[in-house]
Amino acid sequence: MVMKKMRLLLLLKPFSVSSPPSHTPPQIIQFLENRRKVHHDAINFCQAILRKKSVEWKAVLRNNLSPPINDVDLVVTVGGDGTLLQASHSLDDKVPVLGVNSDPTRIDEVEQCSSEFDATRSTGHLCAATVENFEQVLDAILEGQFLPSKLTRTMISVNALHLSTYALNDILVAHPCPASVSRFSIRIKEGNKLCSPLVNCRSSGLRVSTAAGSTAAMHSAGGFPMQILSRDLQYMIREPISPGAASDLMHGLIRDDQTLVATWTCRKGVIYIDGSHIYHTIQDGDIIEISSKAPVLKVLLPHHLL
Repeated sequence: MVMKKMRLLLLLKPFSVSSPPSHTPPQIIQFLENRRKVHHDAINFCQAILRKKSVEWKAVLRNNLSPPINDVDLVVTVGGDGTLLQASHSLDDKVPVLGVNSDPTRIDEVEQCSSEFDATRSTGHLCAATVENFEQVLDAILEGQFLPSKLTRTMISVNALHLSTYALNDILVAHPCPASVSRFSIRIKEGNKLCSPLVNCRSSGLRVSTAAGSTAAMHSAGGFPMQILSRDLQYMIREPISPGAASDLMHGLIRDDQTLVATWTCRKGVIYIDGSHIYHTIQDGDIIEISSKAPVLKVLLPHHLL
């Protein structure tokens, strides 16, 4: 019997084409040019490896992606966490994704340039491969020796209607103007049973993260890192104004059998999903429900996260 070839989509972060301002220091221009070259070389390297393998594959720039992705066996993203995040918004719980960090941060470079500018490159937190080990990682996948993990995603509904996009990292519910106060109330329920008192909030918004996103903005704001495969969500009221007796309820967990229910009481509001590019507008009186009941995402994770 002839074995069917694996079908693979290579999703590429586009090259930066904008020129820096004329007053940009030469060392920063050189740094940016080097970053473009490193990313370009990584794409060429990954394509060269794929040509050697018994797979069917096609390359697509992430800006040209037409969701959903359902006609392949594996998605390989070449870029950083942002490219993997974008792929996740087009994937269900069947097609796995492998992230290749095309431009990893170099500690020696960061230290050398620290007195002049920030030389941090890509974090690639969820990326299991770089050009240094891409072929070995790909071979392990093709041979069935490296299996994907199931990452929790966030389901969001507004007035009982589910949004079509699931958050892999986090969501932010806030006023569209960052200088304006967000007004809303929250409570947690399990099924139809209430698990917490109603908390009325005036703050700069509500952030909810998955375990995968708990080491990003949530951690920076004072939250805690979670086990990567946890099914729970973490929530935080951002910069609450006079929390008073409810201060203990400003930050906590939403268990996998629970739902956080928020009632928005501002004229305007926005739900930002995994950053600023995907968002849903809300208005006074809208009821937002947030839970971990979304389909999981299959990701080939770096071994140090497991």
